[in-house]
Amino acid sequence: MYSNELSMDLLFFTAVMGVLFIYVLGALIRALRLVPARTEFIVERLGKYNKTLRAGFHLLIPVIDKVAFIQDLKERTTDVPAQSCFTKDEIQVEIDGVIYMQVQDSVKASYGITDYQYAAIQLAQTTTRAIIGTLELDRTFEEREAISGRVVAVLDEAATKWGVKILRFEIKNLQPPDSVRQAMEKQVTAERNRRAIVQKSVGDRQSKINRSEGQFQEMVNKSEGEKQKKINEAQGRAEEILSIGKATAESISKIAGAINKSGGQEAIKLEIGQKYFKTISKLSSLHNRVILPADLTNMNEMLKTLGLDI
Repeated sequence: MYSNELSMDLLFFTAVMGVLFIYVLGALIRALRLVPARTEFIVERLGKYNKTLRAGFHLLIPVIDKVAFIQDLKERTTDVPAQSCFTKDEIQVEIDGVIYMQVQDSVKASYGITDYQYAAIQLAQTTTRAIIGTLELDRTFEEREAISGRVVAVLDEAATKWGVKILRFEIKNLQPPDSVRQAMEKQVTAERNRRAIVQKSVGDRQSKINRSEGQFQEMVNKSEGEKQKKINEAQGRAEEILSIGKATAESISKIAGAINKSGGQEAIKLEIGQKYFKTISKLSSLHNRVILPADLTNMNEMLKTLGLDI
């Protein structure tokens, strides 16, 4: 019986040692930490913040040290659920969005707030409702970028205390009621039709202007052509007159030179006399009559009359 009790005690001791060994082994394994890139581990020692582990291999003190928080430093997106907002002109719209954020201080993100993602969503919703309430419906569609910028400014100011950086906020959907949407579609259609009519009238007007300008330019070109033609003809006639005058002057100069030479006057008188009789002959043929000078024998008197005295 004594041996049985000894065996039971030994078995119990072995089991306790086995459990203790497994626990110590598990604690040793948990003390070995491999931190991935862009991730930080927050380590607490006996329930108090001790240090931050960055990417790499780390060894903790078993039982005493433990990893309390794991913070991902990569940029993350968080959906903002759809909510109903009233515009300044009392139109109800459904609006949702998405927040882009990034943890920059792991300690503040772990101890500064319980859940920074939930807090960012709630603050984004309340801020969006407040901004939409100051705008009329038409402006909410026109100023989506401005709305996003104002939400980011408010969120980033609050998130600084959480160790989080709000990068941007995007509005995904902004939907008015069906009745308002149908009225807006009709308004857009009417505006497009009006623009089409205006564009057509502008096109017709421009077409008429182009045609009139073309006709005007054609008339100008024709008038310029006629003007240049007349100028060229006048210049041609002037050059012709100058050429004739020059030839006549040269001829007279040559005749004058010939008269001054020996026998020149007799030759001139002879030439004039021949032309005189030829002219009389032509006149006789035109009138079917014989025209004779008063005194054919007195040639000298006739030449005196012509101013050619020998």
